[in-house]
Amino acid sequence: MADPRPLLLNSEQTQLRLPRVASVDVFRGLSVFLMIFVDYGGSIFPVIPHAPWNGIHLADLVMPFFLFLVGISLALVYKRRPHRRTQATWKAFVRSLQLFILGILLQGGYFHGITSLTYGVDIQSIRWFGVLQRISIGYIVAALCEIWLPTLRWKQMGFIRSYYWHWFVAAVLLAIHSGLLYGLYVPDWQFDVSAATSSLPPIDSGNVYKVNCSVRGDLGPACNSAGMIDRYILGLDHLYKKPVYRNLKECNMSSTGQVSDSSPSWCHAPFDPEGILSSITAAVSCIIGLQYGHILAHLEDHRGRINHWLGFSVSFLALGWFLAILGIPPNKSLYTVSYMLLSSAASGITFMALYVLVDVYGHRRLTSALEWMGKHSLSIFVLVSSNLAVIAIQGFYWRKPENNIIHLIVSRFHQK
Repeated sequence: MADPRPLLLNSEQTQLRLPRVASVDVFRGLSVFLMIFVDYGGSIFPVIPHAPWNGIHLADLVMPFFLFLVGISLALVYKRRPHRRTQATWKAFVRSLQLFILGILLQGGYFHGITSLTYGVDIQSIRWFGVLQRISIGYIVAALCEIWLPTLRWKQMGFIRSYYWHWFVAAVLLAIHSGLLYGLYVPDWQFDVSAATSSLPPIDSGNVYKVNCSVRGDLGPACNSAGMIDRYILGLDHLYKKPVYRNLKECNMSSTGQVSDSSPSWCHAPFDPEGILSSITAAVSCIIGLQYGHILAHLEDHRGRINHWLGFSVSFLALGWFLAILGIPPNKSLYTVSYMLLSSAASGITFMALYVLVDVYGHRRLTSALEWMGKHSLSIFVLVSSNLAVIAIQGFYWRKPENNIIHLIVSRFHQK
């Protein structure tokens, strides 16, 4: 993650560093905590895990929180536009590529989870997109906006008009996403259920499932254009093998993760919630985070910051609800415009509340653990995503590898 410490110029126009903005670290730590909480506590309450398709649950806010924070951090890092834009662009691309490659290693299938002591992945079935890959895409889009797009004097023009080019890029990205999501024709398609394309054991060797679509603008799990784009470009073998829509009632999935043979054919197919098309709207979440970061970087009084943030958040919330009423459902897997706006509003309100608690009233002791997690967020993410911490504990057993504390907990309290 980018260093969230802002830069300030003194009277001699020399560059000085301010102390870290505590609320940024606390918010990042809260996002990491929520990520861990929804991963391991999602089976306790139904409102915690990801919504099977439409709707927003607690887990559906974790990704937007991270993207929002990327934008805030970049606004603080690039408070003054770098003189060497080409060099800054190159560094941003390198950092983005590093995140993308790390994401492939962590979520591409190399690590086999806490129920197995094995590792390794077949390149023919590796997953190319994931959480860090999406963050890397949003990072480079927001960084390029901050480095290259012209801005006006915000004191005379206000924050919205000062960064009108940022809003223009966001509008273009949303138009591209909506045009592809609603405009592309999705034909009938078929897939072969095998170990390469499904997390389930094959029903019959060479069993081919057909999905009847022949529609345009469908937002269901079977016939949306986002899935079609990923199947054509990435390949069916490289998509997420356990899509959350299998929790829909139509799929009749058992507690052991098996989809019934009588379920619709698409219930057996893979689908990537961090795919190509949805990454376009996800990048807009970073651009919105940039605007909150601009307010933090250029306004010094607490009241002014809070008023601007509140105005943005209420506007996004109202617009998101309005679009949902019009028939654009909030959907994380498709990263619909309504979902992007509502999750951005939730991100802004949460950050604003933490800013008031930590930076205005100074209650840092209450959030010291979250602040520590925020300062070490990437390291914690690696340990959790790869299950390295769990595997290290799991490596100690009594006589047989199955006799370890992790296996005991998983077998009794949690079904993977």
